Order: sequence, then structure tokens, then C-alpha cells
Amino acid sequence: MESFSNFMKGIPSLTTEKKPLTPLTNPMQQQKQNQMVGPIHNPVQQQHTRSDGNSIFSASDDNVIMKQVIDTHLPDGTDVDVRPLLDIIQDILRHATINADPVSSGPHTNGDKLNGKPNQNNAIMMLHSLSHIIDKLASEMAFKCLTVADGHTTALALFHTVGNFHWDAKLVLTLAAFALNYGEFWLLAQIYSSNQLAKSMAILKQVPTIMEHTAPLKPRFEAVNKLIHSILELTICIVQFKELPSMYITPDMPAMSSAINTIPTAVYWNIRGIITCATQIAHLTSMGHEYGISSTEMQSWELSSLTSKIDHMHEFLRRQLENCNRVVGEKKEIEFRRSFNQLFETSHMDNMKILKILISSRDDIQPLFDGNTKTRVSLEVLRRRNVLLLISGLDMSREELSILEEIYNESRIHGSRTNALYEVVWMPIVDPSVNYTNEMDTKFEEMKEKMPWYSVSHPSIIDKVVIRCIGDRWHFRKRPILVVLDPQGKELSPNAIHMMWIWGSNAFPFTFMKEELLWRDETWRLELLVSGMDPTIDNWIREDKNIFMFGGDDIEWIRKFTTTARAMATAARIPLEMAYVGKSKKKESVRRAVATINVEKLSHSWQEPTLMWFFWTRLESMLYSKIQLKKADDQDPMMQQIKKLLSYDKDGSWALLCR
Repeated sequence: MESFSNFMKGIPSLTTEKKPLTPLTNPMQQQKQNQMVGPIHNPVQQQHTRSDGNSIFSASDDNVIMKQVIDTHLPDGTDVDVRPLLDIIQDILRHATINADPVSSGPHTNGDKLNGKPNQNNAIMMLHSLSHIIDKLASEMAFKCLTVADGHTTALALFHTVGNFHWDAKLVLTLAAFALNYGEFWLLAQIYSSNQLAKSMAILKQVPTIMEHTAPLKPRFEAVNKLIHSILELTICIVQFKELPSMYITPDMPAMSSAINTIPTAVYWNIRGIITCATQIAHLTSMGHEYGISSTEMQSWELSSLTSKIDHMHEFLRRQLENCNRVVGEKKEIEFRRSFNQLFETSHMDNMKILKILISSRDDIQPLFDGNTKTRVSLEVLRRRNVLLLISGLDMSREELSILEEIYNESRIHGSRTNALYEVVWMPIVDPSVNYTNEMDTKFEEMKEKMPWYSVSHPSIIDKVVIRCIGDRWHFRKRPILVVLDPQGKELSPNAIHMMWIWGSNAFPFTFMKEELLWRDETWRLELLVSGMDPTIDNWIREDKNIFMFGGDDIEWIRKFTTTARAMATAARIPLEMAYVGKSKKKESVRRAVATINVEKLSHSWQEPTLMWFFWTRLESMLYSKIQLKKADDQDPMMQQIKKLLSYDKDGSWALLCR
């Protein structure tokens, strides 16, 4: 005898992707009976024709059939959340067809939908009131499949039994009745060889005999399995229409209106498909394997025709569901953006509401990675703390990270984390329209491991709509920004990164008022440009030496300038020092210039490219700060000097004497 597992090879899987939605009231429930189904319309009506031109599913037949079906539809307001029952059905049909082994009586555990207590409890509560309906449908279906040749007559009988339910409930209850009988057949097939009770029951249903003739029955079961898969897909789609939130979707919307008119027809043909599958199993268990082997071409064609018809209806409804979900998504995003901005205009006791909306953490996970301890932590570590949100892509430069880390570490030299001025949280932003690759994940992990502050544990935690809100509110595009929140979540600065580059942690708490105060105390002096960057230059400043800062990448000009300046200073007995600061761009040519300066001992120069990057970034940040404070007019002497120095960098080689 061919084993059950071998027999199942080649038969398509019934696994379906579950897309859970929150059960809510739906416009479908709000329609009166005549609005729900009239006029009878099936936009996917097609002629399923054999090669001889005969058709069993014509458009005219559909209209007559559906008139009879509508007459059975007498809803009394009974509303059923069918999702828990549908989960059970999916579980039965999946276990009845895949990973099956007749010699194993152990329970299947992989991928169970029912492991969660809420699902089990919901299903049990629902079955208290519906189990008798399911039993009645199962008995009626089993009897009529053997005694009534006409599938339509059987379908009408089932529709009368569920006449008071909505369309989604009619379908799911009927499918549950089928799953009860179908699941019993395959359960016996899987365990009868190792369980005496199952063996005796299997003999009554001729299961051992059927299993002995698996080879000739494979095509029949394959066709049935395909039809069941199509039935299940269409059922899930119809249930998802029921679960659409009514506050965003109305019955008069084009996609919803089309679906409402189509669903009764889709439910009917899905139930016809269920009856056809049930008939196949009923005849096998009552007439034996000879029925399956000697079945006619017409029966095989009916299976494939029903599958095709149901697939076409599913495709049409799937497109309408996509349109509805798109509308729901758009309306939810508008609502979210409004509430997102309102949240920042509202006073709070702490910063938790703000942080939770930015970092979509679930209660059962720790969304942050602590760069200090290299462990996962919850958002609670940030409660009532000053938080700096470092928002960037995965392309932050080594220079940016290096300088930020130095400033961050300096802020903690004189105290522990508990009394630190602020906490930094890296929020990596990945374009939602781009597939997240292994290379991107590797880059993220490398950056996260190097950072001493907190990071979001994975970019996917940041919701797509949050990314768009960040772009709208804080104008994030590609360059890193630093959003400052106080302990109550109030936004102190939409982007303080320029203040960080200019003054470091001395700019805390990074407000506009603090920025204005810092500028009020500043003068155009060398300390503003290089303070804290280079101990050598800091010593020169303390010793009150004359200092030439010079830049550019023209080697010949550098040789001529340094030689001439040194000769003149020597002749005049003036203490003079020179420092090369390179250019804001052209890293390679600057690297060659530094090498020449070092070899020929022309002047002092920074060996670390990060310092040159920081020099020019700090200067650009001063310009940005002045513009942001609306101090960018030509009457501001400091602004004139900043612009002049930046223009030197663009023009070529230059030198600036500092006293």
C-alpha cells in the first residue's frame, strides 16, 4: 500500500496567508436586503465552455439562480464575527492536506493558528451558539450529496438553513460544516494505522481500501484540493470586506459598491464548490475507490470549471478589496498625521506618548538597543529624560559618527548615565519603497554596534507613516538631523545638529533662545573655528602667536606661500605658525597635499581627515544657524566673515591671518 505521505506529494498545499484585520462594523451590515443584492450583478461573469461549445454556467442561468438565492436571504439582524471560526477552518483544511503521515498519531504543531488563548476563547464562545447550525449543515450536506443529483437544489437547502445570517456568515458556516466532514476523513486516513479506534471507524468509511488505491485517485484529489484552495481564498477575501472599518469605508464608494453587488453571487458559487468537494468525499466513502477511478470526464471538468469561476470572482473582489484598503490607508494616514502634529502641541506628564508613536513598540518587545551594554531595553529607560533623536539613513559618514561620538562621550565624563544631560536615540530611516536587503541589514548592524548611545533595534520598528510624518514635520530628507525633546516630550528644536557641530554639549538644551545667547557672546576669532579640535592650535592661541590658516589643494601654491610666509616672519622676528585645513571637497587631492606638507615639513596639518571635515562642517553650520535665526543679512559682521571664508574654499587657494 502506498503511504499517505507519498500519496500527498504533488497535491498543492492549502496554506493561505492570513491577513488579520480588526473586526469592526461594516457598511455591508448596514444595507437593507434589497440594497445589499440588487440589482443582481456579477462583473466577473464568464462562459465556462467545453470544447463542444456547451456551457453549464451561463449568464442567464446565473440571473435565474441568484433570484432564487436572494429569496432565501432573510437577515434578522444576527451578526457573527466569523474570524475565529475561519481560523479553525483554515487549521483543519491545512492539517488535512499537508505534513500528513498515516503512521504518526502525534498532533501537528507547526504554524498552528489556534495556539493563542484569545483565539481559542473566541472560537469556544462563538460555537456555543453556532455549533447546532454547523452540525445541521454538515448532516444536511452529507445526506443530500448522496441523494440529490442537483448541486443547485442542495445549495438552496443550505441557504434556507442560514437564511437569517449575513452573506459572510452563510459562507463560513457552510465551509465549517464541510471542514467537519472533510477533516474527519483525513484524520482517519492519517492515524488509522496506529490507532485501533480510528482503524475501526476508518473501515466503516472504507478509508483503508481507498488508501490502497492512491495512485489512480491522485488526479481526483489534486482537483479537489485546488478547488478547496480557491474556495478558501475567496472566503477569506469576503470576510476581509466585513472587517473593513466603517468609519473609513461607506457603501456608496465605487469599490465597496461593486463588492456589495458581487458578494452574493460569489457566496453562492463558493457554496456550490463546497458541495462539489463534499460530494466527491461522500461518494468515495460510500461507494469505495471504484467511484473515484471510474468517475466521468464531466465530473472532472466540473471541478476545474468551478475552480476557474471561483478564481475569477476572487480576482475581481481582490482588486476591489485592494482599492478599499488603499482608501482606508489614505484616510488613516491623514488622521494619523493630524494626531501626530497635535501630540506635539499638547502638554504631557512625560515623553512616553511621543516616543511610543515614533517608535512603534509592542508591549512584548524591547524596541531599543543599548550601545553601552549591548542589550535590548524598553522605552522606559527614556522616561522623563531629555532625548536627542538622531534621525538619518544608513549612509551616515564615518566623520559624522566620529565627531558625534566624541561630543557624546565628553558630555558624560563628569557623571554617570543617570545624571547625564541628555540621551541620544538613533532612528535609522529606510525608504519604504525600497526592498530591505541583507546588505542594508549588515550595514545597519555594523553602525548600531559602533554607536555608544541607544538605537532602534531594527528599522522596521519605525512605521512607514511615521517616516512620512518625520519628513513633513522636521524636513528630513537624507542629511542627518537631531530633534530635541524635553522630559515631557516637548519639541525644543526641530534640528539641533548645527548647534552640536558649533558648540557641542555647551549648546544644551539646544533651544532657539540658547542659540541666540551663544551667538551674542561670540566674536569672530580663531577659537570659534577650531576650539577643541587640535591641542597644538589651542596652545598657539594661548601663547598669543600669529597663526596663518590656509587651504586649497594646489601644491605649488602651498610651497610658495609657506616658504614666503616663513621667510618674512623670520626676517621680522615675528612668532608665526601655519596650519593647513584643506578643502571641504576633493578628499583625494587634499590627501596628496597633506602628504607633501608632511614630507617637506611645510607647516602643521591635520593627519586625520575627520578634523578637516569637521572644520568645514562647523563653518557651514554657522551659516545655517545664522540663516535660521534670521541673522543672515550683510550688516552682521560675523556673517560677512563666514560667507567670505566659505567663498575662499570654492575659489581655490587662500590664507587667513589670525592674531
